Amino acid sequence: MVHGLRVVVDFFFSSSSYSCPAPLCTVGLCLVAMSPTQSEKPDINAQAYRGPPLPNTLDDLVVPNILNHDIDERLWVPQSDKVWFRPLLFSASQGFFVNLLRVRKSGILSRHRHAGPVHATVLKGRWHYLEHPWWAEQGSYAFEPPGDIHTLEVPEGVDEMITMFHVTGAYIYVDVDGNPVGVEDVFSKIQKAREHYEKVGLGKDFVNQFIR
Repeated sequence: MVHGLRVVVDFFFSSSSYSCPAPLCTVGLCLVAMSPTQSEKPDINAQAYRGPPLPNTLDDLVVPNILNHDIDERLWVPQSDKVWFRPLLFSASQGFFVNLLRVRKSGILSRHRHAGPVHATVLKGRWHYLEHPWWAEQGSYAFEPPGDIHTLEVPEGVDEMITMFHVTGAYIYVDVDGNPVGVEDVFSKIQKAREHYEKVGLGKDFVNQFIR
């Protein structure tokens, strides 16, 4: 298709009963003009769903600029010394959360056991677990199964580590022998975020946009 014209190769010569509209024809080539209605057929699949919504479905959630790490500092919730998280989703209805974890120090971050599966995508920096040989580096994805116990370390030379974690269930913080010393889940995350947003002037209800 060129500028609304369909190119038709015509191999009929003078003996053919086929005739081209002058002056568009040349020997062996016929250009047949087409109207916009002929050339532009609507895509029958490009239509929105017209039925009613399913009952009790939750609202969608889109969080912009998750790769913009210099966004409003108030969005980052302090978790411990030089450790913050930025909420993306708090699924109180299903017991999981998705957040960005930002660490600006090297050394041991925590030792914990997973009550459910964890998915991690490294956006910046690198880290590893003392119990495993692999490293999670920028651009890496890691799956951590339920029941896994490990100790997270950010190595020397990493000024900032940012990883997106999708955590189902809870982190159970443990000592070197596996004895529980603390717990963190979607509900404790919501509470911590609510207190922080109230303190920095965004209001305690600011967190509600992330809750489903």
